[in-house]
Amino acid sequence: MHRENTKVVHIGDKVIGGGNPILIQSMTNTKTEDVEATVAQILRLEQAGCEIIRCTVPTMEAAEAIKQIKSRINIPLVADIHFDYKMAIAAMENGADKIRINPGNIGSRDNVAAVVSVAKERNIPIRVGVNSGSLEKELVEKYHGVTAEGIVESALDKVRIIEDLGYDNMVISIKSSDVLMCVRAHEVLAEKTKYPLHVGITESGTVQSGNIKSAIGLGIILNQGIGDTIRVSLTGDPVEEIKSAKLILRTLGLRKGGIEVVSCPTCGRTRIDLIGLANQVEEMVADIPLDIKVAVMGCAVNGPGEAKEADIGIAGGLGEGLLIKKGEIIKKVPEEQLLDTLREELLNWEA
Repeated sequence: MHRENTKVVHIGDKVIGGGNPILIQSMTNTKTEDVEATVAQILRLEQAGCEIIRCTVPTMEAAEAIKQIKSRINIPLVADIHFDYKMAIAAMENGADKIRINPGNIGSRDNVAAVVSVAKERNIPIRVGVNSGSLEKELVEKYHGVTAEGIVESALDKVRIIEDLGYDNMVISIKSSDVLMCVRAHEVLAEKTKYPLHVGITESGTVQSGNIKSAIGLGIILNQGIGDTIRVSLTGDPVEEIKSAKLILRTLGLRKGGIEVVSCPTCGRTRIDLIGLANQVEEMVADIPLDIKVAVMGCAVNGPGEAKEADIGIAGGLGEGLLIKKGEIIKKVPEEQLLDTLREELLNWEA
């Protein structure tokens, strides 16, 4: 497994690499200069399970806001810088726990050296980010188009610039919205470097298409033991990114905890609003810290049998429902009490 062999990197009070658990990241979509809105969003993300947060720093005002934001949140903050090296320095001076730069975008070697020298002084990790969308012209020509190999070469060139400046506290991220190219690039990169990798499928789209692309891309990459932090990029509320990331990690067996809700696909036998019920159950269990499986079934025919694999389940009938524990029916209750009965059971859960 590649993950066990990656370099250990400290981001604030979190540790990644070297086989440590994969951490979930997201990015704020508020204006960083608006401290109140940004802090409010980060606190919601923390509650959902976000472990590292990234904020864009396009202005000096945003760099200065980092200090106030940091004092009110509980997770490490990564400053995202695109073009101006002075922003990277200001963000670090204001307490950023890590910076994300593309050394190719911030100008001369002197600019990169100035950033690296402040990072070195404060021992702040640098995430070197390369995007297939901004691949250098010569690499596009060398590989006859945008390819996985070209993306990897571009990333390693940037890493070398920083290594030549005597610094190796780095994390690499390479992104492409082409899922299979992104997978291939991670496979190639994992063979060539020991730095921890931040994995994500970029510009993956709306909540639905983004979830599917991310689940496939991240699933293939993580299942090979590649990747130390992840982000599910979605065009939507960043809290959705966290929910999806947790589910991807849990499905791959890379994370325990949280209630898993399974539900049947509904059929002509369904006599209750199963779709509504399953969604309500999923919402209801979000804040219950149990590591169990809950089944939501639509009928009394297959319900009890299907729910055998779950720790607890409910099956709906006509106007009433069954509460099932380990495949045994333990209670029959009116439909409107089904949800409350399940919640009561979960809150008083004894394995």
